[in-house]
Amino acid sequence: MIVFATSDKGGTGRSVTSCNLGYRLSSRGKRVAYLDFDFGSPTAGALFELGGYERGVPPERDRAGGAEQGLGLHSYLLGSATAAVRINVRDKTDREDMRRIRGRGGQLVLFPGDQGGGEFDRRNEPSVIDRCVRLLHAVDTEFDVSIIDLSAGRSIAMDIVLRATADNALSARTVRWLVFHRWTRQHIYAASSLVHGPHGLLECGVRAEHDRDELLNNIRFVRTAVPRVDRIRGGPAPQAAWLHGQERILNELAGEVRIGASTVLGTIPVEPMLQWREQLILDVDVQREIANSETVVAFDRLADGLLDPRTWRPLH
Repeated sequence: MIVFATSDKGGTGRSVTSCNLGYRLSSRGKRVAYLDFDFGSPTAGALFELGGYERGVPPERDRAGGAEQGLGLHSYLLGSATAAVRINVRDKTDREDMRRIRGRGGQLVLFPGDQGGGEFDRRNEPSVIDRCVRLLHAVDTEFDVSIIDLSAGRSIAMDIVLRATADNALSARTVRWLVFHRWTRQHIYAASSLVHGPHGLLECGVRAEHDRDELLNNIRFVRTAVPRVDRIRGGPAPQAAWLHGQERILNELAGEVRIGASTVLGTIPVEPMLQWREQLILDVDVQREIANSETVVAFDRLADGLLDPRTWRPLH
């Protein structure tokens, strides 16, 4: 299964939720690949706490020509590297608690981007797409789930993978799209526009020769940093009433712009640990009472929904 994680805005929790999703899947014994396609800001290495890769693969001095050259996904897709770096997260992480349990569960492998890689020039697209097809085919063959973290917004990265997944080599593969957004008016509008807008995911997909209805049926939304309004206690009564009213308004708005409850794969609650430090939440963090158990439950439910074919029945 190939899973694309995208969002229209930065700061949606896309990367931290996707990393935690990958970790929870690997904890179930799944072989998971995580590909950092956020070319302008490849920070998955920081989330997985991989020393030296916090901002992607650092530049190397090319021995022959003296040029700065990386070995991350950006370099691979541009053809300046014959293979992309891959890092076994469980073995290489600096996080001691994770290394202690590295033998439990399946593989979790990061394919990092290049430090300072930047976006692509469209002139390189045909060859880039061909390499992207080969890369996605290879990881989908080797791993049970491959999560590709895309740059925010209508990026060239999104165009590349849409064209790549329309290729005959990938047309029979299971491909899902997760669109992340925070639970605010601005983010609801932005997420809807990213999918349904005039230059959104569906229109770009059709131009890349995808079937519109099939693509739509493989898109689900993930709401992040959602307050638990039902647990409000002790505050002023007018404030509680206002918050409950806003919750109703947001639900109505989401339905109006076609990202209502039937299209939602998962809801991630507000988590203080992730607000202060974006990282993996391990079971030991819950046991130590520094992370909330409901957040881990939400990640597990997200994994359940991703793997359950019933979740992906046609919406209409």
